[in-house]
Amino acid sequence: MTAMLRLLRVPAMMALLVLIGLGIGFVLFVTRLPRTVEDVTTKTDAIVVLTGGSDRIATGMKLLRGGMARSILISGVPQEVTVQDLAARVPDAADWSTCCVTLGRRALDTMGNAEETRNWMRERQFRSLRLVTAHYHMPRSQRLFAHAMPDVAIVAHPVFPQSVRAERWWRWPGTTRLLTEEYAKYLAALAWTIFFPAGTG
Repeated sequence: MTAMLRLLRVPAMMALLVLIGLGIGFVLFVTRLPRTVEDVTTKTDAIVVLTGGSDRIATGMKLLRGGMARSILISGVPQEVTVQDLAARVPDAADWSTCCVTLGRRALDTMGNAEETRNWMRERQFRSLRLVTAHYHMPRSQRLFAHAMPDVAIVAHPVFPQSVRAERWWRWPGTTRLLTEEYAKYLAALAWTIFFPAGTG
């Protein structure tokens, strides 16, 4: 019995160390999430918005109207949604133009967003983009976009949903669950980009 306990002690200690490591990694992940938009002046060839909230689309359109890019791609739009449907959700969207707005309909997840954006950028020979998505989603998005487009300059433009309580997140079960799930997805994206370098995935 004593020998059995000794055999079990090593894997138990290893499992404990893994859990501690994951816990520390999660805290670092949350504390390093963007708190502000660091670069508000650099102009890019394109603006890319990842669907998931009307605040993202409104931010992207505001940037486009402000002359921060020539075109905008809204990636991950359902087939049944039209430009008019999106415009109806965004204030002051009357000046939307089909020449500047592209709805990407093929992406089903963040990796799909990156692939859809890569193809769209290549068609237009664009070399830089401003990426608009939620702050908690930005680390994974940047990792996958940089993996898909290593030759493209990416400027992060996070938005900050009011429903996500970034400050004292541990007091809010919904926010804690969201951040935990995003951390797990980020680790999966990190592993993917490490084991499948750019150009092999």
